[in-house]
This record gives sequence, structure tokens and C-alpha cells, in this order.
Amino acid sequence: MSPRTFPRPNHPGSIRLVLHYQPKVFADNGHVEGAEALVRWRHPVHGTIGPDEFVPLCEISDIIHPLTLWVLNHALADCHNWQKTAYGIGVSVNVSVRNMLDNQFPDAVMKLLGRHRMPPSSLTLEITESALMEDPKRAKQNIDRLHLAGVKVSIDDFGTGYSSLSYLKHLSVEELKIDRGFVADMPADEKDAVIVHSTIELAHGLGLKVTAEGVETASLTQRLRSMGCDQMQGYHIARPMPYEQLRAWLANWAGLAEDGVPGEYMGRASV
Repeated sequence: MSPRTFPRPNHPGSIRLVLHYQPKVFADNGHVEGAEALVRWRHPVHGTIGPDEFVPLCEISDIIHPLTLWVLNHALADCHNWQKTAYGIGVSVNVSVRNMLDNQFPDAVMKLLGRHRMPPSSLTLEITESALMEDPKRAKQNIDRLHLAGVKVSIDDFGTGYSSLSYLKHLSVEELKIDRGFVADMPADEKDAVIVHSTIELAHGLGLKVTAEGVETASLTQRLRSMGCDQMQGYHIARPMPYEQLRAWLANWAGLAEDGVPGEYMGRASV
């Protein structure tokens, strides 16, 4: 995908951004559940810069609002295109706490969904656990509005923040994503495995799905399946990739699914 320009307010130039997508698969059979949109900055001097390096700077300024809407707009356009070619999977987009505390944000999301003729259920918004705690009451109000409209909300990097369980049980969210640090360290630290297993059981008790991030080996897929994890995401399944590459990956993965290969790839007998 060629970089798309992101205009900077009150500045004659523009930032060249590109979206990459990382698939998320069901743990029980390896079928694709969706793809997470991850923004990259194509810098003319420093090359490709990941979101961890520039998005936090955007979050301390008002530029985070147009940036998030830019990502949503292009992610929904790409999702619309891949759904037209028989890949009926949704897209996930990371949002800032400043977005979730903006009372105009739910309306902006629904406007973009309408523009691209996408059902609200095709979109999942991911927000970190720690961000939710900045203003829990207002965040909950906007999460409730999005939930009532049919948009799914996921708590990202779960386990790294300090949210209370009493707050969690009142949130209209569908998913917890366990932070990659706990998942990747499971083979070396049994305490991390206990945290992951306990989080899965907690989430299921609250009626939530669980996605494990940072799945980088076949042995991790096996262990997570044995713990009852619902979905997995990580380099063992696929690295983030441009839109054109994602479409090729989806076609290849769908072909493998017909032969039961994803089941073997996920550490189980073919189905």
C-alpha cells in the first residue's frame, strides 16, 4: 500500500502514514476472527516509525483526534474492500483515552461507519486498561453509547493497569486482550502463566472473550488452548502487514483451512 497523507493543521506539509494489519485467529480452529489496524509513519529521513514512538506524542496534543479519525476512516475503507471479496472479518482500531473522553467521538465513529456502509459490529475499538482509569465515569458513558450502537469495545494490554474488578464488571465491553509481556514470558516464568490462566477464567466469568497477544511459538498456542483462551494474535500466526499482503495472506489461510492445516498450525489435530 502506498502511503496516504495525513494533513497537519496549520502546517503547509503533511505526514505520510500507512496502515498495517495483524490478523487475530480463533484458538480452537485457527480461523480468522479479524485484523488489527496498526499505523506507521513513513518518515523521509528516519524511515518507517512505529506507533509506540509517535502516537504518545500525539496523545498530549489535539492532533490525536484527527489522527484517530484518519485511521478509522482508512481502516473501515480497507475492511469494506476485503469484505466485498468474501473475507467477512472485522477490523480493530486502537483509540486514545482522549478519544474515549470526547463526547463527540461516538457520533464521529457512527458517521464513518455510515460513510463506508459498514455494520457497527464490524468494528472493534481497543483502549488500554490504564487509559480507562483517567476518567472512568465519562469513559463508561461513551463506551455505553458505542455499545448500544453495536460497536464492540476491547480492553487492550490487560494486566498492566490498575482497574478495579468492580469497575470492569459494569463496562459494556466484549473482550480482554492479555498483554504480550505476560504471554511471551510464560515459558520462562510460571507466575506469568498463572496470571494468564487466572485472567482467562476471570474474563469468562464476566462473560468476556479473551485474546492473547504476543503468541510467538507453537508451544504457546497449545498451552493457551489448554487454558481456554478464545483468540490469539502474534508473530507465530502473522506479523503486521500492508493491506495488499493481508488479502494474499487471507486467501492462503482460507485455502489451508479447507485442508484443516490451521488446526495443526495452532497445535492440534486437523479438523
